[in-house]
Amino acid sequence: MRKSKPTVGRASSRAVPGPKARQEPRPTNELHEDAPAYRIRQDSQDSQDKTNPAHPVNPVAKPRFIDLFCGIGGFRYAFERAGGRCVFSSDWNEQARITYEANHGERPHGDIHTVAVADIPAHDILCAGFPCQPFSIAGVSKKLSLGKKHGFEDKEQGNLFFTLADIIDYHRPTAFVLENVKNLRSHDQGRTFQVIREKLELLKN
Repeated sequence: MRKSKPTVGRASSRAVPGPKARQEPRPTNELHEDAPAYRIRQDSQDSQDKTNPAHPVNPVAKPRFIDLFCGIGGFRYAFERAGGRCVFSSDWNEQARITYEANHGERPHGDIHTVAVADIPAHDILCAGFPCQPFSIAGVSKKLSLGKKHGFEDKEQGNLFFTLADIIDYHRPTAFVLENVKNLRSHDQGRTFQVIREKLELLKN
């Protein structure tokens, strides 16, 4: 009886480097990104009224965003990189506006209270780094040491959230991003964050 030959696998054609094999060093002046840049869904209109059925949505238009309490422009870097177009910016700090202009080529408007809500351009996304000083641990401690009010009772900075809410209510952007500090959730035993959350939820209607 003839015995069958054992099956022999084919050797890989790829050369396996030996223990002394060395890889070419990567150039140190070359930049690499581990993750691809994300993209905002580009289904907004550029200059047409979204609520008017006579104007269909332009699928290739860049999403418009506004940059409030913009500082030196961190939000803008991110959203422009993702394909957005900034149509309005604002910050009351003069040095921040100077730096923002150096970074982005335009001077932001000053105090947001000097701009009528209706005069702010239509936008798809509202970005705002509303001031953290009235709510942060360090900011609250400093204000208390100076005998000043904090939270919503800070008349200069603490009530700016309600200005944002008015802008959102009037323009009804598709989305908004509000940045602040972790102490915002625990400030005033959670009552501050509860007010903010309830106000924003009312705007969904």
